[in-house]
Amino acid sequence: MSDTMEILDQVAHWREVGSGVALATVVSTWGSSPRPVGAKLAVDDKGAMVGSVSGGCVEGAVVTEALEVIRDGKPRLLDFGISNDQAWEVGLACGGKIQIFVERVE
Repeated sequence: MSDTMEILDQVAHWREVGSGVALATVVSTWGSSPRPVGAKLAVDDKGAMVGSVSGGCVEGAVVTEALEVIRDGKPRLLDFGISNDQAWEVGLACGGKIQIFVERVE
């Protein structure tokens, strides 16, 4: 079974038991990005999650936004990135950008 199918199966289960759910999807990338376009992360209203859209502090920020999306129902397009110059200054080989769309699952 693919990662996407496992994530969507978990989303369906959470909805069946009455949990609020948000789904985050990588919609664009530029430069260095840990996950490709189409990668998904599902979050329930208790903060449980399945899948991945990035990792590290970006993933934590996405979970925080997902919980807000569950509460208010307003989808969000999130932008995260670092320029090549900024990356070089902190010892990384290159920069990158990622956009993630977060929506409540009804």
